[in-house]
Amino acid sequence: MLSRTSSARQAVAAVARLARPQMRTFIAPTVSRRADFVQELYLKELKAYKPTPIKESDALGQVATFNLPKPPKSPEEADLASSLKEYENMAVEVEGQEGADAAAPAAVVEDWLVEEEEEEGAHH
Repeated sequence: MLSRTSSARQAVAAVARLARPQMRTFIAPTVSRRADFVQELYLKELKAYKPTPIKESDALGQVATFNLPKPPKSPEEADLASSLKEYENMAVEVEGQEGADAAAPAAVVEDWLVEEEEEEGAHH
C-alpha cells in the first residue's frame, strides 16, 4: 500500500506541476551592442568635414559699400538779404481792394472785440 500511495503522490505532484498557471516574466530585449552602420558612417563623415575658411573678399558681391551722403548746400547770406528786402518792398494786397483807387481814404477799422456791459439788475 505504501508503494501505491507514494506513486499516487508522485502522480498528483506531476499533475499539479503541469496544472500550475503560467506566470509572465519580464525579459529585457537584447539590444545589439554593435552601433548602427548608417550612424557610424554619418559620424565618420561629420568628423572628416572641414569648412572652407572665410575670406574678406567673399562679402564683396553680397554687401553694398557705405558712402556718406553729400552735405546739403547752404543758402548764400547775400541772397537771403536781398530776398528779405524784396519781400519788405512788396505791395500789400488786400482782398476786395484790387480795383479800388489807392488814393482813397482807408476804411475805418472798427474794433470787433467789444465786450458789452451786462445789466446787473437783469440777473436778479
